[in-house]
Amino acid sequence: MAKPTPLSGFPELLPEARVVEREVIGSLSRTSELHGFANIETRVVEPLDRLAKGGEIDKEIYVLRRLQAGAEDGDSGLGLHFDLTVPFARYVLEHAGHLEFPFRRYQIQPAWRGERPQEGRYRQFTQADVDIVGKDVLPFHHDVEVMRVMVDALDALPIPPVSFQFNNRKLIQGFYRGLGVPDVTAAIRTIDKLDKLPAAEVAQLLVRDAGATPEQAERCLELATIRVPDGSFVDRVRALGVEDELLEEGLAELAAVVAGCAAGAHRHVTVEANLRIARGLDYYTGTVVEIFMAGYERLKSVGGGGRYDALASDGRTTYPGVGVSFGVSRSLIPLLADGALAGSRPVPSAVLVAVVDEESRGASTTVADALRARGISCEVAASAQKFGKQIRYAERRGIPYVWFPGPDGHEVKDIRSGEQVAADPDAWTPPEADLRPQVVSPSSTNEASINEAQETNQ
Repeated sequence: MAKPTPLSGFPELLPEARVVEREVIGSLSRTSELHGFANIETRVVEPLDRLAKGGEIDKEIYVLRRLQAGAEDGDSGLGLHFDLTVPFARYVLEHAGHLEFPFRRYQIQPAWRGERPQEGRYRQFTQADVDIVGKDVLPFHHDVEVMRVMVDALDALPIPPVSFQFNNRKLIQGFYRGLGVPDVTAAIRTIDKLDKLPAAEVAQLLVRDAGATPEQAERCLELATIRVPDGSFVDRVRALGVEDELLEEGLAELAAVVAGCAAGAHRHVTVEANLRIARGLDYYTGTVVEIFMAGYERLKSVGGGGRYDALASDGRTTYPGVGVSFGVSRSLIPLLADGALAGSRPVPSAVLVAVVDEESRGASTTVADALRARGISCEVAASAQKFGKQIRYAERRGIPYVWFPGPDGHEVKDIRSGEQVAADPDAWTPPEADLRPQVVSPSSTNEASINEAQETNQ
C-alpha cells in the first residue's frame, strides 16, 4: 500500500501536541463548570434547511449521503454542522420541556466547513462555546456573566495574551439611526469590512450600499475609530452630537460589559471597547465581542459572539440568548506549528518499570499495579534488555522515571538528573509536575535556560 497523502484542512495531531489540546479543553471545561455551566454534546448532522442561511444552502456545507445511494434516493437532506450555534438552537427547541431556564451550557466539539484551508481555518476544527438562553426574556446581566466566563477561561490557558474587544449593536444602530442613515443594516455590514478594506473604500460603500451621504459616512467612520480600555468611550460618543434612545441604551450596556469583564485580576487578558466591532451577522441584537491573540493578529479574531434575542422560536415561545465561542483549533494549531506550545511528554506514563528478565516480569507488573492503584501512570518495559537500553527507551518515550525492582528492595531513577533513590511502590510518589504531561512553552524554557546559564557564568 502506498503512503497515504494527507488531506488538506483535516489536521491530525501527534501525541505530544494532543497533550496540549486535551489540557486546553480540560481547562475550558473546568472553568465553565466552576461558573455552573452544564456540558452538552449535539449530533454532528442537522437537516439542511436548518443549516441553510437565509433559505440558501451554503456551498461550504458538507452533505451526508450513502455511498451506495441510487439516483432515485437523492440526498439524505442532512449536512455536517459548520458551527455549534445552529445545533444548539435546535437542541433548545427539541428539549425545552426538559430544560430549566435560563439554561447555561458549554459545548466543546468538532465542526466541519468546506472552505479553502489556510492557517487558522480548517475543514475540521474544534470550537468551545458558552451560552445562556432564556425563555421569552433574558435579563441583560447575563451578557456580563457569560462574557466573564470566557474571560476567566482564556485567562487560565497557556496561550499568548488575548484581547476582548466589545461593542453593542444597539449603540451602532442607534447612532446610525440618529444620524439619519437610510439603511442601518447595510451600514453595519459595511463597517464590519474595516478590517479588510481601507477606510476610504468603506466610506464609498456606505454611500453606495447604505444610502449615506459623504458627511454621514465620515461620522460613521469617526465612531468606528473609538477604542478605549475603559468607560471613557461614553463621553467620546456623545461628543459626536448624535442623539437616539437606542444609542443611549447601547452605551449603558457596553459600559456595564466592559466594567464587568475588566473587574478582577487577570494574568493576560485585556478588555476594550472597540466601536469598530460590528459582527455582520444579522441575528446579533446587543452585546458583540471579538477576541484577538497577541502576536497572531494575522489570524484575525480567534473567538467571538454576542447577544441574540431570538436564538430560536417555536412560534409560541422565543428563546433569547447570549454566548461566545473560542476557536480551539484556530488558536492552538498555529501555536503548535510555531513551537510556542508543546506537551512536556508524548505519553501519560510517569514511570517505566524495568524488567530484570522475562521470568521476573510478574514482579515488575506487581510494582506497576501498586503505582497505578495510587494514580501514578506507568508501563512495564517491553523487553528485558540491559538496563541501559531500557533507560534509553524511557528517554525516547519521554518517561521521566525508571523503576528498578529487586529482591532486596526497589530503586527509582530520575533519568533527567541521574538521581537514584530507594523507593517503596506503596508509598513513593513523583513530584506533582511529573504526574501527568504538562503544557510547556519551549521558547520560554529555552530563554530561562539561557538566563540561568548567564547567571551561573557571572
